Amino acid sequence: MTRDYDVVIVGAGPAGLTAALTLGGAERRVLLLDGGPPRNARATAAHNVFTRDGCAPTDLKTLGLHDLKPYDVTVLHTPAREAKPFEDGFAVRHDGGWARARRLLFASGVRDKLPHIPGLRERWGLSVHHCPYCDGWPNRDAKLGVLGSHQEGHHLALNVRAWVEEVSLLADGPDELTEEQREDLQRIDVPLYTQPVVRISGKDGVTVHFRNGKCLDLEGLFLNPTQVQNSGLPATLGCELDAKSRVTVSENGMTSVRGIWAAGDMAGAPQYVTNAAASGMTAAVSLNTTLIHEDVRARGAAFHKSPHEDPQVGVA
Repeated sequence: MTRDYDVVIVGAGPAGLTAALTLGGAERRVLLLDGGPPRNARATAAHNVFTRDGCAPTDLKTLGLHDLKPYDVTVLHTPAREAKPFEDGFAVRHDGGWARARRLLFASGVRDKLPHIPGLRERWGLSVHHCPYCDGWPNRDAKLGVLGSHQEGHHLALNVRAWVEEVSLLADGPDELTEEQREDLQRIDVPLYTQPVVRISGKDGVTVHFRNGKCLDLEGLFLNPTQVQNSGLPATLGCELDAKSRVTVSENGMTSVRGIWAAGDMAGAPQYVTNAAASGMTAAVSLNTTLIHEDVRARGAAFHKSPHEDPQVGVA
């Protein structure tokens, strides 16, 4: 194998696309491995995206890929299948073979693990949502429900209530709330349902079917699903994960493994399109800075400081 790229980026969501744009503009040779549709592909629109508010997530991706055309960025529509250290860089296997690079940047995202309630997955991204900052405004006049228990359900219900007048908390069994949390719900007029949910139906809205035979008609539902890494490669390479299975990174996106960066949802960035994109740029700049230093050293030079300069002046 010969060294083909400066950087391999795994994942072509907002974080990966922005990292590719940044590194392409830094005159790096980049391989971007696009593993498939974005996590929010089923959503009809992305909100709070500067200059693109309301744009469909798939259209955002198309625009992002188009922006890469002037640069030395190769896009392959394949996931990364395997990755391993190789001399002073990394080797990555994809559906077309192997590629080598000096650095590796993961932006492969997370996968939502939804509750096993029949009918829920089919409505995910359509009438069942995750984030009120993304889908609160389109549902501002709707009658909504929040599916969840204990503190997480309590907090999400209080948040969603800021967008709409009618919200119900569906605990799907014992609510695991404190008495004070139940009083919170009463104070802001959020009814609490503790009957187990057996299925979800409805074409335009959401009908919740409880085990006791009763139903609740809603126009939308919010929940916070648990999440897992979309790719197992960071863990295989030895990258440290936190208690929520997110890849642990520094403020600049550096993982615990030298030469590997991570960005976007997989690294715990606030899960909004703009934040993911910002973390992609931050990681790309940090990564490129190490390449600059490496290239300068290879030519016998270094970023030497002036003897009497403030230590923070000129720090890259």
